[in-house]
Amino acid sequence: MKTISILILITLLSLTVTGQSIVNNGIYTVNFSNQYHEPLWVSYKLYHGGGECDRKTFHFINDNDQLQTATNKDYSKSGYDKGHLANAEDFAFDCTKDELTFRYYNCLPQTPNLNRGVWKTYETQIREWSQTDSLLIICGGVFGNKKIKNITVPDYCWKVVQSLTTKKILFCGWFTNTDSATEEDINYTELLKRTGYQLNLKQ
Repeated sequence: MKTISILILITLLSLTVTGQSIVNNGIYTVNFSNQYHEPLWVSYKLYHGGGECDRKTFHFINDNDQLQTATNKDYSKSGYDKGHLANAEDFAFDCTKDELTFRYYNCLPQTPNLNRGVWKTYETQIREWSQTDSLLIICGGVFGNKKIKNITVPDYCWKVVQSLTTKKILFCGWFTNTDSATEEDINYTELLKRTGYQLNLKQ
């Protein structure tokens, strides 16, 4: 497989969705959709992820009044978890950075079986990779018509990991956001096909 410039790829992703905003809060970059009230994707770099920060006092908020994010009321009694995209534990070496992952523009409604199951399994694996390599991580959702209150629920979530050392794509996964959540390893070409986005890529 040819090396793909993931940063260029992901910048061009989802151009058909209206009301987008690009936000960088210092540790990750978000492409946010006010149409869905959800992030389309989040990208961040990781090296030596993990740590001992205590997150018991952290709660999801929206600190950007330009973004029409979800709220606590949207999630209340919904049955969905607030699933981190930029993973909190990845930044547990710095409590200030860790707290910044608790933003509604950095989470998607995920079923408990996805968020606490196969999604978490890969978060742990990727953090292990980061102990010996610098990584670029991009993850997001693909949306249909399902909603809870004011926010749209992704039918699928996906995650791509690229080594910043070798430029090799280490992982490209497709996750079903269901009560029996599963993961499928796919290549990037297949991911683009499934999302239906039209991209002009530099390879």
